[in-house]
Amino acid sequence: MAEFYAQIKWVHVLTVVLSGGLLFARGLAAHLGAGWTMAWPLRWLSYTIDTVLFTAALMLVTIVHQYPFVHAWLTAKVLLLAVYIGLGSLALKRGSTRRVRVTCWVLALAVYVFIISVARSHDPFGLLHHPEALDLGQRPLFSTPVS
Repeated sequence: MAEFYAQIKWVHVLTVVLSGGLLFARGLAAHLGAGWTMAWPLRWLSYTIDTVLFTAALMLVTIVHQYPFVHAWLTAKVLLLAVYIGLGSLALKRGSTRRVRVTCWVLALAVYVFIISVARSHDPFGLLHHPEALDLGQRPLFSTPVS
């Protein structure tokens, strides 16, 4: 499976972008009053993207032998992912007021960016330790793992 590392990482990165983009678009539309944001095709698209994202993540941890709750940066990603999912749910449907939903949407997007910074820096403090962690020119997105 290691020979497919670059392709699996590409799928993982693509689904990360799609997941965040879909949350951004659905949240923005919901806060502008659109009624289609909770339509079943969009919910299923979200579930599909997240399933592919999670599957690719599991494949990657298997290939690189770095695991959540063993390696701090992956532990941070998993815990932040739970926060991102909770905030996204509050932002799109479970928030009791418009103000709560907007606040949760903005916080979910901030957590999303922070998760990316943790992934890019391999540091649980992400942007807090390495402000350059989002600099996409810093290192290639699709490099092969170091054995």
